[in-house]
Amino acid sequence: MKTTRYSKQREAILLELQNRTDHPTADQVYYTLKQKYPELSLGTVYRNLGFLADNGDILKLDVGDGTYHYDGTITPHVHFVCSSCNEIHDIVIKEDIYQQIADSIDHQAEKINITIEGQCVKCHAKSKN
Repeated sequence: MKTTRYSKQREAILLELQNRTDHPTADQVYYTLKQKYPELSLGTVYRNLGFLADNGDILKLDVGDGTYHYDGTITPHVHFVCSSCNEIHDIVIKEDIYQQIADSIDHQAEKINITIEGQCVKCHAKSKN
């Protein structure tokens, strides 16, 4: 079994994601952390985001805008994606709904990801004017 060394940069990436409420891309994480860690490379950010997602420490989201977004909140929650501005918002739902979904299918669910698409409040208000 391969052991993984501690990485100050990986920890910084994880903490950055856990302290954000948005769902940044790798580029956004890089530009935010580059100020504090000038030696940080974009490749390092991509590699560590991949590692953290594969390890289950973060979520890697494909919301259909052509790039991956990352989420430091790994507890069960729903994502709302605005079809106009592509912002991603977390929606917290009682955990029992996830169990209800798992119980209602014949397959063994390992992970349940729910994404709702529509217009956010800001975009909806703009479209009414």
